[in-house]
Amino acid sequence: MKICVTSAGPSMDAPADPRFGRCQYFVIVDSETMEYESMPNPSINASGGAGIQAAQTVAGLGVGVVITGNLGPNATQTLKASGIKMVTGASGTVRDAVEQYKSGGFSQTTSSTVPEHSGRSGVGTGTGTGASSGMGTGAGTGMSSGSGSGMGGGGGCGSGRGIGRCTGRSMGMESPVTPAPTSPATPPRTGEPGTQSKESDIKTLESQMEQIKKRIKELKK
Repeated sequence: MKICVTSAGPSMDAPADPRFGRCQYFVIVDSETMEYESMPNPSINASGGAGIQAAQTVAGLGVGVVITGNLGPNATQTLKASGIKMVTGASGTVRDAVEQYKSGGFSQTTSSTVPEHSGRSGVGTGTGTGASSGMGTGAGTGMSSGSGSGMGGGGGCGSGRGIGRCTGRSMGMESPVTPAPTSPATPPRTGEPGTQSKESDIKTLESQMEQIKKRIKELKK
């Protein structure tokens, strides 16, 4: 009878590989003569379905027993459908596993021992969010009436790599209001220059009155 042992190497003295679908080698041993042959596992790098592919490969070799460390559900179903006996829990070397089986040290299993895809290296992905805060400054203006001080508020914001939020307040102080300089009052003229000005105004008004009277007469005609 042919016994297939999953192995980490191509010889009888190589360690038994606990994986089935992604083991390194299959070592096929004749239980009567202990002669063996080995082959690399063609499905070790399969993107999916490695257990099924490995079980189909073993079934094609005409083996009657598979000795390995663990079996997934897909491989178990395929081996069972092919009429191949399944033994799990192998340790030591390939030679040790065969000798232990022949001496009755293993019990046959009919169900999987690990969940699907347990032998495949996984790559985890994740997403995250981050936020950074920025400091900002703001300029403010103040208004007031008369003299004194004024308060003003302004806002400013800054940003970093991410999202930045900031508020800024500032205080402005107004300079005291300086009154505009006033011109000194011009003192009134006294004496003769003032008298001449009045006489000139009187003459101007009398001349205008004469012209008005003259115009009235013309209109009455």
